[in-house]
Amino acid sequence: MEKRIDIMAVVAAWLLATMIAGCGQTTKHTGEIDTLTAVSDSFLTVKYAKGFKVRTLENSVRLVDVADPQADEDRMPVSYHFALIPKALAEAKAPVQVPEGYTPVQVPVERTIVMTMLQLSNFTALEALDVVRGITGTKNLYNKDVRARVKDGRIVKIGMEGNFDTELILAAQPEVIFISPFKRGGYDTIKETGITLIPHLGYKELTPLGQAEWVKFVGLFLGKEAAADSIFTGIEEQYNILCALVHDGLQDTQRPTVFSGEMHGGNWYAVGGRNSLAQLFRDAGAEYVIKDDNTGGVNIEFEQLYAAAADADYWRILNSFPGDFSYEALKASEPRNELFRAFRERKVIYCNMRQTPYYELSPVAPDILLSDLIAIFHPELMPTDYTPTFYQLLK
Repeated sequence: MEKRIDIMAVVAAWLLATMIAGCGQTTKHTGEIDTLTAVSDSFLTVKYAKGFKVRTLENSVRLVDVADPQADEDRMPVSYHFALIPKALAEAKAPVQVPEGYTPVQVPVERTIVMTMLQLSNFTALEALDVVRGITGTKNLYNKDVRARVKDGRIVKIGMEGNFDTELILAAQPEVIFISPFKRGGYDTIKETGITLIPHLGYKELTPLGQAEWVKFVGLFLGKEAAADSIFTGIEEQYNILCALVHDGLQDTQRPTVFSGEMHGGNWYAVGGRNSLAQLFRDAGAEYVIKDDNTGGVNIEFEQLYAAAADADYWRILNSFPGDFSYEALKASEPRNELFRAFRERKVIYCNMRQTPYYELSPVAPDILLSDLIAIFHPELMPTDYTPTFYQLLK
């Protein structure tokens, strides 16, 4: 089975330090309309993402509602509401009606700042890096094009959450800033600038397709709805083909077990059984050893993780190891690692973020992640000449 062409083109382009080709569509307005009636919009069907909803009004204003995909009212007791007003409509100085409680945002946005690699992946897929004028930092940043933009000043580093450089932010003149409100925070200073903050909650989605669908969310602000819809349709089609392949091919086959993560600072960060990574494992024909309903992740002690994963068939690791990672390095980082069956039988699934654009591409390439994992868990289902993009067995 061939990989999805458009995302593989992105991967190839990154490795060549060039941009992907794409298309955009600027939102058009229908003129002066005094009604707030919602109308059908073929580009804005949200099928998997739980964190945003969209309605299009007859005056071409789009109402975007953002809420926690995990419905955790304790951590996010409020939702956010934006009215996206086409700039052409605003410049016409015609009366523009929006419901009370919605923050107006003129679109398409031409200058913005992003806070995470997940957000950056959406702009990359939409060929919209020219819109990005600021990022938090370049750690784990593989993209040579973005690094060049940082070096020559087209993109500025604004500092990390809790320690932002307000002067640099203002100098970048962003129309909006995409934030991750559940991260370390520190947005109070930015709020004082008066710049509209747009929560991007793709990282809280519980399914890979739900996370990938946030490319549509960003497309709304860039006037690239058609491009975003086309990109996601390709992701969805290929992902579902792969899921069907696994479902049909494993009727009489045992599913292997898998766990994930490493020890850091005396604790093991383990994602919960409802996390999108756990769903990715299941879709690839494996069972994640942690089955509880913790939707995010939790730091647990080695002994607790070992009790659940000692006999697991596979062990998935994602890190930024300097040089070539190895079983010797894995043992050196924590001598008890050799106790895991997956270590002894050399079944560690590995991705080095210093050698692949994992965080910069994987949010919009869940189908490729799925292909990699299927090729490891069930190689008989994939072509014999399959070449992995992100994950492969550690040698």
